[in-house]
Amino acid sequence: QVQLAESGGGLVQAGGSLKLSCAPSGRLFTINSMGWFRQAPGKEREFVAAIRWNGPSTNLYGADSMKGRFAISRDNTKNTLYLQMNNLKPEDTAAYYCAATRKYCVGGVCSSAAVYDYWGQGTQVTVSS
Repeated sequence: QVQLAESGGGLVQAGGSLKLSCAPSGRLFTINSMGWFRQAPGKEREFVAAIRWNGPSTNLYGADSMKGRFAISRDNTKNTLYLQMNNLKPEDTAAYYCAATRKYCVGGVCSSAAVYDYWGQGTQVTVSS
């Protein structure tokens, strides 16, 4: 089993930045990929970014609207996953979830929510205009 705990959400003005953190615990050696997803009220869960947990920091990003503004990274010495979000927009408002999977996906990084085995409780990000 793996447990995930997110932190770092909050209220920020448009154009501002936030850095989310996710601290996995438990059987970390079973994790292949970790990712961030988000879900706004009334919308489906959306893939934000993912990264290999061990080995090369292969990563993958979701919609083009997030590329160049969001950056996923990891620090295995601290067992922590990060999501740096810059130039935030009101449409980025959502609950952000950290996820981990034991499965191996093509390229080493998984983007489908369906393959993730473990999920955090979520952290709310609200961007005001």
